[in-house]
Amino acid sequence: MSEAVVRPMTVADWPAVFAFWHEIVEAGETYAFPLGLTSDEALGWWAESPPGATVVLEEDGEVLGSAKMGPNRPGRGSHVGTASFMVAPAARGRGVGRRLGEHVVAWHRDQGYAAIQFNAVVETNAAAVRLWQSLGFTIIGTVPEAFDSRTHGRVGLHVMHLPLT
Repeated sequence: MSEAVVRPMTVADWPAVFAFWHEIVEAGETYAFPLGLTSDEALGWWAESPPGATVVLEEDGEVLGSAKMGPNRPGRGSHVGTASFMVAPAARGRGVGRRLGEHVVAWHRDQGYAAIQFNAVVETNAAAVRLWQSLGFTIIGTVPEAFDSRTHGRVGLHVMHLPLT
């Protein structure tokens, strides 16, 4: 990738992010966000407030992906982080997810988190499972039939974990 940069998402980025966010959510294969959300409603689901953050990966002025990150739980669970990722369908296979994943791991380390927990990685999303495993995450459990895939019906959701300390 040339001139790719991961940076904080701005309000001006949201129309580009929402375009692929909406396409991915409506496809019904990887995210359990409500269907049919407006741009404003979706922004509420995606934009993280401090202590979390939302970033985009931009290359040559085009937003190719986005990630959000922060504490998995409040209070006494806030030492474990979590994150969600979306890559524009046209940018898949170009390393965007890996770059965002590496950024998220580094961000959590820099913020002093003890670990990262992904609560809901759809088991049929093989590319994501492979990517997270290549970054050191392990599947610590699978909730059977917890996601209703448009293509596969009810499939499991993996809980994935990466210790940082």
